[in-house]
Amino acid sequence: MNALKRHRYRNAVAILAGILFTSFVVLQVNSPKIENPPVTSEFHGPEEVTRILKRSCYDCHSNETNLRWYDKVAPFSYKVAADVEEARKRFNFSEWDSIPKADQEGKLWYIVNMIDAGRMPLPEYAATHPNAKVTPAELTILKNYVTSISQKHYELGDTARIVEQKQVAQVPTSINGIQYFDDYKNWKVISSTGRPDNGTSRIIYGNDIAVKALEENKILPWPDGAVIVKVVWTSQAPDADGNVKPGNFNNIQIMVRDAKKFASTEGWGFARFSGLDLKPYGKTVSFATSCINCHQLAKGTGFVFDIPTKPAR
Repeated sequence: MNALKRHRYRNAVAILAGILFTSFVVLQVNSPKIENPPVTSEFHGPEEVTRILKRSCYDCHSNETNLRWYDKVAPFSYKVAADVEEARKRFNFSEWDSIPKADQEGKLWYIVNMIDAGRMPLPEYAATHPNAKVTPAELTILKNYVTSISQKHYELGDTARIVEQKQVAQVPTSINGIQYFDDYKNWKVISSTGRPDNGTSRIIYGNDIAVKALEENKILPWPDGAVIVKVVWTSQAPDADGNVKPGNFNNIQIMVRDAKKFASTEGWGFARFSGLDLKPYGKTVSFATSCINCHQLAKGTGFVFDIPTKPAR
C-alpha cells in the first residue's frame, strides 16, 4: 500500500513538474520583444550630464534599450517590456528635440525631482542594475545643469506678449478645434499652485461661467460654457530664502465645458499649447483620452484639478 502511495506521489510530482516546465517554455516563446526604433532627435547636453542620463535612464527612456540576459527571461520580461513602454510614453531621449524647449525643461526638472525622491531609477530596476543608481554628486551635477538652463526667465506679464513676440500668423488651434485666445488674461484668477514633482508653477483662470459655478458650488456637473485656463511656468531653483519664482514659460492648458460635444471625455474638451510659439499638443484627437484618464482623479470636483471651494472676490 505504501509503495502504491509513493508511486502515485511520484507520478503527481512528475505531472506537476511537466506542467510547470511546459508553462515556462510557453512563457519564453511568447515573451514580449522590445524593439529599438531609430533615434530621430537625441538629447544634447554637457558630456557629464549625458553620461549620467545614459547610464541611469536610457534603458527605459530611450530607443537604445540595452537588455541584460535576465531582463529577457519570463515572467520578468513581461514587466520589463511594460515598464519600457510606459517610460517611453513619459519622455524619450531618442526623440528629445521633437518636443518644445519648455516641455524639455519641465521634464528635466521632473527627472531631477524623481531622482532626488528616490523614485528614479525604479527601485526594482536599480536592485538588479546597481550601476544605474545616481550618486549625490551626480544629482548635484544634474540639478546645476537644469538650474543653468532656467536662468533666463520671463516675468508673469510676458505671457501677455507671447503671440506678439513670436508674430504668430495664425491662431494656434488644437486638433480638436479648441483655439488659443488671449482674453483669459482679463479673467479672474481662481487658484495658483506648484508641482515640485515636475518643477512647475501654475496660475489658474476661470471665465464668468466657471467663476459663478464655483461661487454657487454648482460644479457637479460644471455648466456648459465654463472655461478654465491654466498657465504653466517652469519654476526657478529656490533662492536663499527658499522662495520659488516662475522661470521660463512652459505651456497653457485649456478646458472647455460642452457636455454633448465632448461627451466621450466626461463633457470636457482639452487643449494644450506649449512654448512661446504655442505649439498645439496631440497628433490625434485621442490625446484627450489620456487627459481625462488623469483627470479622473479629480472626479469629486467635476474632473478639474487645483480649484478652491470658492474663488477670491
